[in-house]
Amino acid sequence: MRDKKKIPKELIMHRALLALPLLLALSACNQAPAEPEATTETEEETQVVSLPVEVTPVNVDSIGSYYATTAILEAPEEAMVVNRVSGIITAIAVEEGDQVKAGQLLAQIDPKRYEYNLKKAQAELNVIDQELERMKQIANKQLVSEETMARLEYRRLSALADLELAQLELNYSRITAPFDGVIASRMVKRGNMAELYSTLFHLVHQSELHGILHLPERELEQIQKGQLAELELSDHTNAYGTVTRISPVVDAATGTFKVTLTIDNQQDKLKAGMLAKAKLKYASHDHALVIPRHALLRQDRGHAVFVIQEGKAQRREVSLGFEDNGLIEILDGLGAGEQVVTRGQHQLKQDAVVEVIDSLQLAQH
Repeated sequence: MRDKKKIPKELIMHRALLALPLLLALSACNQAPAEPEATTETEEETQVVSLPVEVTPVNVDSIGSYYATTAILEAPEEAMVVNRVSGIITAIAVEEGDQVKAGQLLAQIDPKRYEYNLKKAQAELNVIDQELERMKQIANKQLVSEETMARLEYRRLSALADLELAQLELNYSRITAPFDGVIASRMVKRGNMAELYSTLFHLVHQSELHGILHLPERELEQIQKGQLAELELSDHTNAYGTVTRISPVVDAATGTFKVTLTIDNQQDKLKAGMLAKAKLKYASHDHALVIPRHALLRQDRGHAVFVIQEGKAQRREVSLGFEDNGLIEILDGLGAGEQVVTRGQHQLKQDAVVEVIDSLQLAQH
């Protein structure tokens, strides 16, 4: 083997001295001052950010259990009024929207023909009565057979029936209301020819209305006669009714049963055909603890809320009861007067520092 060439010690020392300044410079650049770094970390540790929230107290109030559905309002009595004799309409006595009583005149059909028929039937009956009276006098002398007398009696009964029919047709020339109600629509004008059984008026009885509900089978045990119901109309006004009829049959096609509400409408604010939101009251709790429904946080096993204690958020699991009009009953987990977070709760964690502000301030954040 060939011997490696040895580098003189003087040359190694010379090169090391030349590299030393460069190493010192690099070391100085990479090393950060210790004291300023410690100061920054301390500032970050002591800085606390408070989260804005809106709160409301846990209130004590009455709350009920309801079933909500849609009701169709119907008139308990409704009729399409028709004419039972034909003829020219000579008079219209009512207009749409008029309140009428049972038996009140609505329209008149020309009665002349029916008056003549009545007079004719009366005259025929008079002739038969006179002939019958004469035959009775002869019969006393045994000059008339029993068969002749029986035939004459039959003619009299037939003439009497014709007279009664003529009187009935004359009466029918007056179109009258079958019950108390309001004229919903008029389909005829004076001078029109009214063919037999033409629809002349639409009459409804609206001082009392029925609300028709179709409820799922599972609610059958909850419904009872006399149960109260609250109705909300499209104009946000309210009306009230009671359950008066419950169908014992469940529709196999829909799985629902029919419930009928009776609603007082003496002030005529409601109209047949309206739709309304109906709430059937099942039960109520007085002195219940209630909070807004939107304060709840859904979790894997139930619900929770955040309450504020000494400026910090505390998570509480709660048990729920009845719900109504955006409020929910709290059965367990809260006390009256506690401050519950109603806005901003989704950004909170346990023991988070919070700042309670009003709705306007929270929106600005």
